[in-house]
Amino acid sequence: MSLWLPRVCCPLAFLFLLMLVPAASRAQDPTIDRLLSKLPPPEKLVKPSIDQARQGSDPALRDPIVAQIIAALRAKNGTRATDLSRQFTQRHPRSASAFCIRGAVALGLRQYADAAGAFRSAKRLQPNLSYSHFGSAQVEGAQGHFAAAFPHLRQFVRLEPRNMVGWFALSDCAQRLGRKGEAVEYAKRATAVNPAAAIAWLQLARAEKAAGNAGGSLRAIEHAAELSPDSAPLLATVGFAYINLNRIPEAIPPLTRAAKIQPNEFLVQAQLGFSLLSTGQTAAAIPRLQKATGIAPNYGPAWEHLGLAYQKSGRHGDALKAFERATRLMPTHRTAWQHLAEEYRVSGRAADANKAAARARSLPGESAQTGRRKA
Repeated sequence: MSLWLPRVCCPLAFLFLLMLVPAASRAQDPTIDRLLSKLPPPEKLVKPSIDQARQGSDPALRDPIVAQIIAALRAKNGTRATDLSRQFTQRHPRSASAFCIRGAVALGLRQYADAAGAFRSAKRLQPNLSYSHFGSAQVEGAQGHFAAAFPHLRQFVRLEPRNMVGWFALSDCAQRLGRKGEAVEYAKRATAVNPAAAIAWLQLARAEKAAGNAGGSLRAIEHAAELSPDSAPLLATVGFAYINLNRIPEAIPPLTRAAKIQPNEFLVQAQLGFSLLSTGQTAAAIPRLQKATGIAPNYGPAWEHLGLAYQKSGRHGDALKAFERATRLMPTHRTAWQHLAEEYRVSGRAADANKAAARARSLPGESAQTGRRKA
């Protein structure tokens, strides 16, 4: 599914709003994209422009058929909505707004050819109607044609330079095209237009990250978190970013707040436990890591770090069990086998220790950065 594919359940918003698709993301690799997938969709954050269009001066928008189209879409009756939208443009062949609504209906039903034609008709009738340009961009974006979508978005922001969604979409489109510098600049425009929109700062964070500016990405995430102080995903991502920058002590406050707000998020508990352990707070780390393994018993990194915490606390029997579990879940993870070999030696199981050590030597080494990300 494309980032720009609209939702049928909110059909009149998709002409103007960029939808965020939950990207499949490995639990052990927390990213800004994973955070974006958890945010409310943009129609929850930005007033749909269709509302403004319906309040405009175009007489066609006062036709009762508009309400019938909305009712059909709410009832998920796509066939009726399509028929009504076509009747609408037949009744009002000189109305650009009518063609925009027809395009929105078609787009929501993935009838891309009809949607594209409707938006082209709207632009011919009223070239400066911004909605038609954004709709054309969405038609292309829904099909993954981001190069084709780009000029439509440029025209949209030219007509509506104070519309944050336009700059947001343009930044995302540029990023998908590999135009990293432009993606950053467009995201900055989005934050300048609406500095109170956390989603704009998150797009800036994503663009900065793609451009290789980890510090700029972190600053943007922090700004987003300041705007949403009760958002556990935002606080967690701030913590994850500090960990990836090896500023682990600074990760603890936001992760602690995130864990308080969302106590059953295993990744937050695991990363907080790792951070506490890394800063010498072993006793505090253990319950966090225990909770993480209880919520997600198949998450190997938490078992490995729980084993380390037990080891540092002198609980060698518990450490041995944790490392055994870690190696079963992560059979190619070298450090887990090394730790297991150490505990076998402590328990007097020399043969098992030698086998575990041999297994560790047969595996490739791991960087410290990889270890941090998989905490």
